[in-house]
Amino acid sequence: MPASDTERDSEYLGRLRDYFADARRIPSLQRIATLMGFASKTAARKLLGRLEQAGFIERTPDDDAWMPARRFFERSLAGTAVRAGAPDMIDGAGGEPFLVDDYLVRTPSRTVMVPVKGDSMIEAGIHDGDIVVVERSKAARSGDIVIAIVDNEFTLKELSMERGRFILKPHNKAYPVIRPKGELELFGVVTGLVRRYQG
Repeated sequence: MPASDTERDSEYLGRLRDYFADARRIPSLQRIATLMGFASKTAARKLLGRLEQAGFIERTPDDDAWMPARRFFERSLAGTAVRAGAPDMIDGAGGEPFLVDDYLVRTPSRTVMVPVKGDSMIEAGIHDGDIVVVERSKAARSGDIVIAIVDNEFTLKELSMERGRFILKPHNKAYPVIRPKGELELFGVVTGLVRRYQG
């Protein structure tokens, strides 16, 4: 017996998420009916009602359209960690819901995502094109990766101590240590990293 629409809601939600990733909006009822293979807009309306009840979408404040709710951006977190050494089985279905923002961002009002340009931190695993998660008000300690302001320019380096003064250490032997002459100004502390691998 074919699965009912309700049983297929996770598949429909996946299609809706893919559409949103491209268009940055929830489509019209007619477009949803086409995407899901529904015979009518009524089925699309019922789907949106079920997704709203489950907490995946909600109405806009002026109630003229649908928009993603918090759960819309949940991803599946595998119940088993992958080993970097010996092979192990991964169960991709049994994990908890996972929100990338919750994992990377502790204080949203003080957090900014900053693209990385250059290779001075490549030996620390930070590559050109990465995006670092930076907390603006977090107290920096020696050993933290920070964004500092040197000569009115931003730089990404490891904060370190030398003879009782803060210095900025690159993680690439081709670059020199930065020894600020005056007071060191910090923009924020790196608390996470985002990298997208191309296929």
